[in-house]
Amino acid sequence: MSLNPSSSSFFLFLFFFFFLSSHVSSQACQKTCGQIPIKYPLGTGSGCGDPRFTRYITCDPDQQTLTLTTHTGCYPITSVDYAKQVIYVTDPSMSTCACTRPSHGFGLDWDAPFSFHDDTVFTLLDCSVDESPVFTPLSNGTGRISLCDRQSSSICTFLYSNCRAISLINLQVSTCCVYVPLDLGPSFEMDLKKLRCSSYSGFYNLGPAQESHPENWNYGIALKYKFNVFDEYPVVCGGCERSNGACGYNTQTSSFVCNCPGGINTTSDCFFLYNSASILVPWLSREWVVYTLSWVVVWMLMSLR
Repeated sequence: MSLNPSSSSFFLFLFFFFFLSSHVSSQACQKTCGQIPIKYPLGTGSGCGDPRFTRYITCDPDQQTLTLTTHTGCYPITSVDYAKQVIYVTDPSMSTCACTRPSHGFGLDWDAPFSFHDDTVFTLLDCSVDESPVFTPLSNGTGRISLCDRQSSSICTFLYSNCRAISLINLQVSTCCVYVPLDLGPSFEMDLKKLRCSSYSGFYNLGPAQESHPENWNYGIALKYKFNVFDEYPVVCGGCERSNGACGYNTQTSSFVCNCPGGINTTSDCFFLYNSASILVPWLSREWVVYTLSWVVVWMLMSLR
């Protein structure tokens, strides 16, 4: 049995149709993840955003949640301040005024493009006064001296007395330590097991008026990021995002890529899609392509009868 030219053309068209729709849908980079806008250097998949960041920050396509992953665990991202280049994350094992629980700590991979923001304050809780390295023995053996931030000791007092979940445990304020990672070791690591502390709290943007009200603190961790060595935002990404595109990077060609609506990749921006009357205009919407081609399929079926 042989196919006539019309049937062959029809099946060829069907193959092209299904290949086209699946190919377009698999290319597009998301510009949001849940309620969080996604801009360079962040991305939602391979080829989207800076590859240095996509190793650590991912968007769950089903739950639409943005997550930071390090060697110490996975942490939900609550917001991103692109103007200040700050990423805010939460640690489910962190102790707050709502709940206190044991924790392993928090750490960043040494080659990650992040660092702790200066506004982030870590408070170690329930530390062993006799064993924790944050309390160094005096040379004469008469006691120990704290290596914690003494000027911030009031934070421990308010946390232990005014924070209900922590105050119920009846801990001695001497077991609390305002931890400054830069002073106590690598700025990307906070290992509570080595520090001999059972838990910790982290918060940021703490103002003087809020110091005595720990229930109102912004619990979480603020991370600062840089675009590159010179911390310069790529000019090509600005034009890409202004034209409703998503900026990415092609590691094979070592060049920036602008992913436009419908899945088209360009090396500049997406303005040509709106300013040109060429055949590329229909690609503005993948749904438009599928809808139009569906009617063509129906027409071809009718013509074969």
